[in-house]
Amino acid sequence: MHGGALTGWLLMALCAVSGAYCLLRARSGTQQERRTARSEALMGFGMAAMAVPAAVLSPPDWAWAVYAVLFGVAALRALLPALRGGHHLHHLVGSLAMVYMAVAMAPAITGSGGGGHAGHGAAGGAGGIPLLTGALLVYYAFYVLGSAGRLLPGTVLATAGGTGGGRHPGGFGGGTDGRPELTTACRLTMGIGMFAMLLTL
Repeated sequence: MHGGALTGWLLMALCAVSGAYCLLRARSGTQQERRTARSEALMGFGMAAMAVPAAVLSPPDWAWAVYAVLFGVAALRALLPALRGGHHLHHLVGSLAMVYMAVAMAPAITGSGGGGHAGHGAAGGAGGIPLLTGALLVYYAFYVLGSAGRLLPGTVLATAGGTGGGRHPGGFGGGTDGRPELTTACRLTMGIGMFAMLLTL
C-alpha cells in the first residue's frame, strides 16, 4: 500500500473480508438485494487488490487498464438504477472513483516506472486531480460519518424495530438483509478504505 506495508495489509484484509461478506449476502434476498451485494463484493475485492503493499506485489502496467475497464463497466451498469437515487447512486460514485484511482495510479499517467503503487507513494502523488480528489474525499467523509451514525445502538434498534425484523431498504448506509448492522459495518469499512486510498493521490 502507498502509506506503508502495515497500512496496506490492514486495508487489504478489511476490504477482502467485506467483499467476502457481501458474497455471502448475495446468496439470498431479492434480485435487487443480490445485485447490490454483488456490486459491493466487486468493490471490496477491487479495493483489496489495489491495497496490496507495493513491496510485496507491484502489478503489471496493464492491470490498471483492467481495473479501469472493469469498474467503468460497473459504473455503466449502475447508471440507470442510480437515477432512482438511494444506494445505487453511491455505487455509481464508488465505481467512478475506482476508475479515477486506477487511471491516476497507472504508470503512464504518474510517470513512474515502478508500477502504479510506486508512483502512488511519491510525494505529491502525481496523477490525481486535486479538485476531483478533494470532492471525493468530502463525499466519503460524509458517507463514513453517516454510516457510523447508523451503527449507534439507538439508531440500529429504532431502524430495525420500525421495519419488522430488521429488514429495511438499502439507503445511504442501511442494510438489505436480516443483519443490517453487519451490512452497514461493511459499507463503513469500504468507505473508510476508499477515503484512505484517495488521501494518497
